[in-house]
Amino acid sequence: MGQKTNPIVNRLGIITGWLSSWCNNYKDRIQEDFKVRGYIEARFPKGIISRIFIERTLKFITITIRTSRPALIIGKRGEEVDTVRKEIKKLTKKEIQINISEVKRPELDASLVSKSVVKQLENRISYKKLIKLFILSAMRMNAFGIKIQISGRLNGSEMARCETYKEGRISLGTFRADVDYHMEVAHTIYGSIGVKVWIMKGEVYGKRNLYPLLGTHYHKKKKLKNFNRKKNKNN
Repeated sequence: MGQKTNPIVNRLGIITGWLSSWCNNYKDRIQEDFKVRGYIEARFPKGIISRIFIERTLKFITITIRTSRPALIIGKRGEEVDTVRKEIKKLTKKEIQINISEVKRPELDASLVSKSVVKQLENRISYKKLIKLFILSAMRMNAFGIKIQISGRLNGSEMARCETYKEGRISLGTFRADVDYHMEVAHTIYGSIGVKVWIMKGEVYGKRNLYPLLGTHYHKKKKLKNFNRKKNKNN
């Protein structure tokens, strides 16, 4: 089953936590989460947002954005993130708190890697050189293994095909293996090209905190930037 299922979903509750933390009223809340994530992804440039964590409490919604370029999301004096909070507040009609978490090593983040590959493919850059470059960057950052699969009309060929590039090891059947995964689609002039990325960061032994980024009360030493502050009257 490790080869057939999503590696992240396959490890939920073991070494991987959920992207959303809430219960009850499943239909309305999952639609609301979908709209919030869609708005944030469309608001900022493609390829800088890794994942969006959503936590709901009785009074407000906490949104944690993992990004490789926090300055673009924060904006000048926090104006950009304040605008995003107001727009999401109109969308959900609830109080919003936004946290920004920086991705220290984007070369080891499957979401950022796949989005970067897609962005370069849409700019008509050779996929072979591109994929080898990302694989080399990940292995230099001490990744245990990386695999990139690309499928579609590669280089505009008449016959669609699938190619896989791999280096190191990726233990998809081992639950303690910390495997990051993401799939993205590139829309080129020749058609759609699918990109899948697997990155193995190591193995996890013992218990692991499944909610490291949901709200400030879940983590002790992790530093998050909270932009739910009140503006000074002088401004």
